[in-house]
Amino acid sequence: MIKKTIPALVLMLGLFVTVLVGCSGQQAASNTADSAEKIPIKVLILPKFELGDMEDGAVGEAELYHDGYLVGCDEYDIENGLPDDKLHVKDGVAIYEVGEGKVSAALATNAVLDDERFDFSEAYIISTGCAGSAMGSTVMGDVFIISAAVDYDLGHHADPREMETKADETWFHEENYDETAYVELNPELVDKVYNLVKDVPVKTTDKTRAFMSSAFDGQEWAVRDPKVLRGTTATSDNYWKGSYGHANAELMVKTYGCKDPYATTEMEDIAIGLALERRGMLDRYIIIRCSVNMDVFMNDATPESLWGARDELHLEDSQESTGIFNMAMENNFAVGSVVVDAILDGTL
Repeated sequence: MIKKTIPALVLMLGLFVTVLVGCSGQQAASNTADSAEKIPIKVLILPKFELGDMEDGAVGEAELYHDGYLVGCDEYDIENGLPDDKLHVKDGVAIYEVGEGKVSAALATNAVLDDERFDFSEAYIISTGCAGSAMGSTVMGDVFIISAAVDYDLGHHADPREMETKADETWFHEENYDETAYVELNPELVDKVYNLVKDVPVKTTDKTRAFMSSAFDGQEWAVRDPKVLRGTTATSDNYWKGSYGHANAELMVKTYGCKDPYATTEMEDIAIGLALERRGMLDRYIIIRCSVNMDVFMNDATPESLWGARDELHLEDSQESTGIFNMAMENNFAVGSVVVDAILDGTL
């Protein structure tokens, strides 16, 4: 009985192994097909907002990049992305508006990178847009290659009216938060990008130069031509301005030991950086920001006069940006397009 059963068992086992191998082969073929069908992305550009849509001529942070690389592109809805926002894709370039603020930026970045229709395995991620910049070392119209981002909100903050010492700095370091309080970008990549674009010409307006001269008594740093700089950015969930905030940002950058000085303040970059770090993608993160306003109040402006009246930065008569917004966006694209081109042709 046993002798008769063994050949049958061997035959059944052979059939089982054949089926198993066949299934494995089919699964492998399926995985290969799925991988082959993914759309490869070489560079993902993440502006924060656009004025209207990307093709209406009202230039925000996205339109010039769209005009340069994505005319006639395909558009994709992103699950768990921003309502009515789409991923624009063409020839390895993708662009997506992530919204303002750290929470929106991180969630939108994750939503895009989670989309299995696209292959981001070798993609560079560029966070681009406008920023406020540091009194005493920058001018409106400057473009910045950022080497580190610090979280302006982590730690302890006090209102200066509560301070016994009346110190300029009202921020207190909390070491327990250091793991997520700052990110350093890939230094080799930062060096490559900066050396690639440091001599790109950028412009200002006569109106902006005169405004800066009036605000800072004609000091040499305030009336120079704009240029491409390296720096550290301070990411906050609030749009702050003033001498106390400036002092806090400088203290944070010094406390965390960042390589480059405090240069800009914005509301998204560390959040995008942390999202990328947890995916093992931080080494391909690039931040390009342009200055459209300063981090202090100028020429008798007050919080009430700027924000109570809803002064709009992008308008030519803006009290805060003094007509620099459109030119700053052009400066940003002049620098950013050199980086995108280098990525696409494989020279970065």
